[in-house]
Amino acid sequence: MSYRFYGWETATVRDSRGLTPCDYYDLLSRLWCAETCAPGLRKDWSPQNNTLGQCSITAFLIQDLMGGKVWGVPLPGGGVHCFNEVDGCLFDLTSEQFGGAALDYSARTLQDRETHFADGDKYARYQLLKSHLLPLIPAE
Repeated sequence: MSYRFYGWETATVRDSRGLTPCDYYDLLSRLWCAETCAPGLRKDWSPQNNTLGQCSITAFLIQDLMGGKVWGVPLPGGGVHCFNEVDGCLFDLTSEQFGGAALDYSARTLQDRETHFADGDKYARYQLLKSHLLPLIPAE
């Protein structure tokens, strides 16, 4: 399969179950939905742009499963876009939401879940995505 998310070419790091970022992308692609999309972006969410508004909840869920760090880069017009680094491997499972626009991943800052999940809606969306993903993952 050909992937288009940032870092897919080098996203060969594996978690304790043997799954790679590409494996998680395959699973999440079936789960991202308008309900898990950030409320301010829901009107623009579609199955064709299913990564829209899914960045922080996806990045923190991947951190739960694979470890590593969650980074953020500033977006034009405000806000932060989140992505992952695991064992030195940078990847952004939700980068496709920006079409062909390239983000400056070098301008990253470390993100923490407490700050992101202070927004109760974001935490609820994370929990929803997690509840749909976990049953699809093989046990360790």
